[in-house]
Amino acid sequence: MKKFFVIAVSIVVTFAWVSCSKNTGHTLTSATGSIYECLVVMNKDVLTQDQLNAIAAKSIVNEASGYAEPVTTTYDMVKAIMGADMPCMPQMESYFRVMQVNPAQFDDMFKPTRNILIVDIDPQRYTQLKVKVSTDHWSTPQAICRIQAPSQEEFVTYWLENGEGIREWFVNQEITRQIKFYRAGTNKDARTILQSQGYDLLLPSDYIVVMDTLLSEDTKVLWCCNNKGPMRRDVIVYTYPYTDVKAFTADKLNAKRDAVLSKLITGSVEGSFMGTEYKIMPPQLRTILVQDSAQAYEVRGLWKIMNGEAMGGPYVSHTRLDHVNGRVVTIETFLYAAGQKKRNALRQNEAILYTLTLPEDKVLAK
Repeated sequence: MKKFFVIAVSIVVTFAWVSCSKNTGHTLTSATGSIYECLVVMNKDVLTQDQLNAIAAKSIVNEASGYAEPVTTTYDMVKAIMGADMPCMPQMESYFRVMQVNPAQFDDMFKPTRNILIVDIDPQRYTQLKVKVSTDHWSTPQAICRIQAPSQEEFVTYWLENGEGIREWFVNQEITRQIKFYRAGTNKDARTILQSQGYDLLLPSDYIVVMDTLLSEDTKVLWCCNNKGPMRRDVIVYTYPYTDVKAFTADKLNAKRDAVLSKLITGSVEGSFMGTEYKIMPPQLRTILVQDSAQAYEVRGLWKIMNGEAMGGPYVSHTRLDHVNGRVVTIETFLYAAGQKKRNALRQNEAILYTLTLPEDKVLAK
């Protein structure tokens, strides 16, 4: 049996106390900084031995987590999660590029930063831990998360339990911004094809439709590509009849991908085709929420050309059940960018996956 790591993750962040707000009172400047950068505003307080033991027990600093820098302060602990390596990437690339500034230095130069995490530990001001999230406060687009704690101990405990959820919230903010950008111009041909099947998708206008075909008796495929510039980006949607709940197990999703991609994409060497990397870095599966509350199965992995050229790269897919038509729907994006960093491009394409709508979803804005 081919290996397939399964991670059951809810990307809904659980806060002790949460408030959300958005600035509507004055004109905002444009946010500074690049996508997937985060400024952390906090002091570097030295951790106690008990806190270091708790961090070690949580295993946030090891080879598996993708973060191996020394952790001796509260900021190190935050960076260990915010700056951990993304899974299933051909080169090590972190979730976020993390920068730090002390609260006393957090002035107007830093406030327009697009992603800000503010940690305030003060026993004189706070009696319980609170978390507040807001958007577009000092600039736009901007996401801010404030964690207020009465003690270092409470903050450490909270962060070890919820740090990954905080990181996921910032990721979702970046994805939401990208989707908003895609609404400005989409590929009408691809949308027309999908709409004829009851689906819709915000595919950027710089993509072209490569193929719209019935790959086998029961599997329909739409393949789109953007080959402009130094990086190739592909998006594939394929649907097939739903049989039972086992369709969403790791083995079934994995086998279906191999069956579709091996037929669809071949290499220049005779007998070569696209496959999935299992030995070096097995694919990872988790459940996520899309379209507000619909369950999807996300797979991250590495693709490679089998029996041919030394080509490969990362891929991400979402698979859902179309209840209306009784079909399984998978949308996947994969990149080919030899020698280049891929995190930002993969995340930008990943946002496309979140826009796929099924008959039971809300209709996308035209």
